[in-house]
Order: sequence, then C-alpha cells, then structure tokens
Amino acid sequence: MMSPVKLEQMALAVIDIEAKAIADLAGRIGPDFVHACRFMYDCEGRIVVLGMGKSGHIGEKIAATLASTGSPAFFVHPGEASHGDMGMITRNDVVLALSNSGETTEVLTILPLIKRLGVPLIALTGKVDSTLAGAADAHLDVSVEKEACPLGLAPTSSTTAALVMGDALAVSLLEQRGFTADDFALSHPGGSLGRRLLLHVEDIMHGNDSIPCVSDTASLSEALLEMTQKGLGMTGVVDADGKLAGIFTDGDLRRVLDHGEVNVHQTGIAEVMTRNCKTVQARQLAVETLSLMEQYKINSLMVVNEQQRPVGALNMHDLLRAGVV
Repeated sequence: MMSPVKLEQMALAVIDIEAKAIADLAGRIGPDFVHACRFMYDCEGRIVVLGMGKSGHIGEKIAATLASTGSPAFFVHPGEASHGDMGMITRNDVVLALSNSGETTEVLTILPLIKRLGVPLIALTGKVDSTLAGAADAHLDVSVEKEACPLGLAPTSSTTAALVMGDALAVSLLEQRGFTADDFALSHPGGSLGRRLLLHVEDIMHGNDSIPCVSDTASLSEALLEMTQKGLGMTGVVDADGKLAGIFTDGDLRRVLDHGEVNVHQTGIAEVMTRNCKTVQARQLAVETLSLMEQYKINSLMVVNEQQRPVGALNMHDLLRAGVV
C-alpha cells in the first residue's frame, strides 16, 4: 500500500491532468461546434448517439442529458446496430458518434449505412485525421495531451473531455430552445425538482367529506369532535354564507387551555378561533404553500376558492408525504 502522502499526490495529479484536458477544449469551440448545434436543433427526429466501450458509456450519459434538457435522444450500441438496430435510425435523425481513436471498427462498419440514410453525422474524436472525423459533417476535437492513467492506457482524460463536450452541446441546445425549469420538471416528474415545480395544492389536499369544517355557531366541543374525526389537527370555521370565517387548531386549543378553565360545551368556537387566517388556493404550487407555512410557522392551512369558501385542507404531514419538504 502506498503511503497516504503518495496517494494524495496521485489523486491531485489525476485532477490536474483532467482539468487541463477540459481547459484545452475551450480553444476548440468554433464553427464545427456551431454546425453541430444547428444540426441537432433542426433535427425533426431523434439524436442517435453511438459509441463502443468507455465511449459508449459516455455516449449513454450524453444521450440521457440531451433527452432531459429538451433534445430527444437515445443511445444505440454500434455492435447491435450491425445486427438489426440500424432500423432504429431514420432519415429524420442526427447521429452523434464517439470514438477516441476515430477508427473503432464497429462504428466504421455502419458509416456507409449512415451516409446512405443521408442523416447529419457529428463526431467526437481524439484524432482529427481519423476516418470518422473525415466522414463527419461536423467534427468536434476532444483530443487530450495524455490520459490520467499512469500507464497511459485506461480512458480517463479522454472520456472526461468527451463528456464535457457533450454537456456543452446539451446546454447550448437548452439555451437555444428556451428550455425552462418547468420544462425540466416535466422530464423529471419523479425527482425532487419535478415534485416542487409540478405538484399543486389540489394534488395533495384533503377534499370533500375529508375537509374539517364547522359553523361559526358551533360549540368548542363540536369543533374538537370535528378535529378528532378528520385527523388534521385543525378545523375551518364558516359563516352562514359558507365563507371561511376562521380556523381553530391544536395550537389554539393549547392557548385556550393555558388561559384557565374553559367549558367546551358552552364556549362558542367563534370566541376562540383565529380570524383572518392564512389560506391558499387549489392551483397554487405545493412548494409555495410550504414557504408560506415556514414563514408564518404554521402547520395547517385551509384551501379556499375565489369566493373564500373552503374546498380543501392540508397540513405539513401532507407536504412531507408528497416529498415537497
């Protein structure tokens, strides 16, 4: 086992080598990069990404990044393409091929077929004079001075450079398309961002018979019974027109009891409820509700319509279950 100092030195050397490989890419962003972006932006079909071995792994990630940022894409294994998967590439597509050497046999084997389809070919290679680079309609030079592997064998700097160039393409296209955070959320409905940007109050609130609500003529005991039955730790209080007049929560109950003895049967809920309470509407984002609850340090809210009539209720536990918190 190497000494701790030697291990740290090795790690730093790898980072330095790969950082330089990335920095060197800046000088290669030019007309071919612009052409590549235009081919991909104008694509009426899908961006088909090809690559073998480590380049294939990088290609899969690039395809996933493109797809999640507004540029429909998928990965095709070049070896499988020669055995039927070429049928996945149509005349409306654009091909993005990765090969550090530019001479990968499996990729070169299907080059004539790609050319026959007449689809634009974008190549990411480390050899500007390679066969693949020469056949490309747009070639992006991702060559590196050396690999971070001390043997100079394991793809390290070269795969990092290709990955970064792929990100540069994806982000440039994202900007060109005017892709927004809402668009990103639609591509990631199961992720935390998707939940925060797509989930509305109406998606998680308790509605209909589950809404805790009593009349402003009800007694405190009736309100407590409603709170117990609905299990949300609060109840809304409505006036004769069905409009929200106030709210009564577990916290309000504690404050009432702190002030001394109270007859729950004789005390009217209107005497102890909180008036002018905070409310939300059903179409508001759940994350906005969370912000409101955190700002005013409240755990429960009534959901009202434009006429201020209750249409739902929710508490912090609902936001937790929905993954908004």
